[in-house]
Amino acid sequence: MEKQEVLKAIEQLKKDSPKRNFSQSYDFLVKLQNFDPKKNENKVDVFVALPNSLGRKLTVCALVGGTLYNDAKANCDHTIGQEEFKNIAGNAKELKKLARKYDFFIAQADIMGPIATTFGRYLGPKGRMPNPKAGAIVPPKGSTKPIVEKLQKTVRLSIKNNEMAVRCPIGKDSMSNDEVAENILAAYNGLVQGLPQHEQNIKSILLKLTMSKPVVLGGKK
Repeated sequence: MEKQEVLKAIEQLKKDSPKRNFSQSYDFLVKLQNFDPKKNENKVDVFVALPNSLGRKLTVCALVGGTLYNDAKANCDHTIGQEEFKNIAGNAKELKKLARKYDFFIAQADIMGPIATTFGRYLGPKGRMPNPKAGAIVPPKGSTKPIVEKLQKTVRLSIKNNEMAVRCPIGKDSMSNDEVAENILAAYNGLVQGLPQHEQNIKSILLKLTMSKPVVLGGKK
């Protein structure tokens, strides 16, 4: 997939979509083929660090112990210290609300056991558990700042409910066409590397704005 082709699709979307009184998101959808996603060896779950932001701030919640608490408070949108785990553990309503509220969760590496016990039941089904693939596990003497900065430009491409497709937001129409195109190419290349047979598993690539019809990318319909 070439950048010029992506830029052409972006321009077409903007031309065909009436001006809205809000900033629309670009949605990236890749339909897949030629493999069984139910097999463990074919599991598709890829985190891609994009060259540009997504045009909005992503929220991050930290689950940390004493050594990282102050650092996390300074860099994350919300911080829950290990001493608070017992208080929140039995509060299903609060845990469900927490799982919906934040885009990413990061965790201190040496307390993953208590984190899994307290939060796993609620974060896991939402795909929000701190994930080492995203770099979301922090060493006890590390810093959350570089991880939070990286997550602001990170997307997750994964198959859900065995549907042969992956999708993610890839930018906003307030961004330049070049920035959106660079994000699309980075997400595509990252996904291809995570597929069992790489490009042979790509059936079609679609791009749309929130309120637009999709356009086809990559010459595959």
